[in-house]
Amino acid sequence: MTESPYRLAWRVTEPLHAMVYFVPEAPERYAAFGLDPMDGYFASRAAAFGPVGPGPVIATFYNFSPRRVRRALPSAWAKATPEQLVAARLDAADAALTRGLGAEVLGGPEVAEAAALARTAALAASEQPHGRPLFAAHADLPWPEQPHLVLFHAQMLLREFRGDGHVAALVAAGIGGLDAIVLHAASGEIEPRFLQATRGWGREAWAAAEDDLRGRGLLGESGLTEAGVRLRAGLEETTDRLAEPAYRVLGEEGCLRLAALTRPLSRTVVKAGLLNPATLVEANRR
Repeated sequence: MTESPYRLAWRVTEPLHAMVYFVPEAPERYAAFGLDPMDGYFASRAAAFGPVGPGPVIATFYNFSPRRVRRALPSAWAKATPEQLVAARLDAADAALTRGLGAEVLGGPEVAEAAALARTAALAASEQPHGRPLFAAHADLPWPEQPHLVLFHAQMLLREFRGDGHVAALVAAGIGGLDAIVLHAASGEIEPRFLQATRGWGREAWAAAEDDLRGRGLLGESGLTEAGVRLRAGLEETTDRLAEPAYRVLGEEGCLRLAALTRPLSRTVVKAGLLNPATLVEANRR
């Protein structure tokens, strides 16, 4: 199937946001508050909610072990306020993007144009927060001023908008958080070790989920069954459909333009190693 311009705009631009969860700049800033990298991840991403307990994070982050979330929250708020962690994450994004792309590129007209397009889509999404709690919380955060941080912030909002829709699709399909990452690992698209290390599930829970998915005909001995492949494809189609309203304001031409502007930026970010998962894997081994 041909990828829609709406999905293309999200997929191509996403590294410019996702890198903040992998670059060393983020855990360095969380460490200044006495938070380890994974606790900093939970607290900085949940900070948009305010000083919440683990419940809203378990519900909205969806695929993390509740036990691992409870290790981080609410104790993190005794070390740093939500406002401090929102600022720390943005500062980390600024430093990492500057390191990966250079100040000259970030100050160029392409970044400014991409930021304006992404912001338009994010603001359109903000008019439809219903049933999207993690997105809605982030949509209340103040916008930064510099174009490259506007682009980062806008893509963060679009990612959370899409993510809340994806969770809704998983719930409707009867796929729990652990089920989702076991199926993802079985697809061959991502290393199981990365998901096991960062999501905090023990071996017994993982094995039990595999057994359950085999019983449901979704997982075979060598990976996903045909039914499992169809299920995951259907989930992606539903997620794309639920995310599309954010991008309609740009139209297909605007989405293609956004992708054209951000593709070289994202490629540079990837080549620079800003999405290396080793940071999270090592953090969770401590």
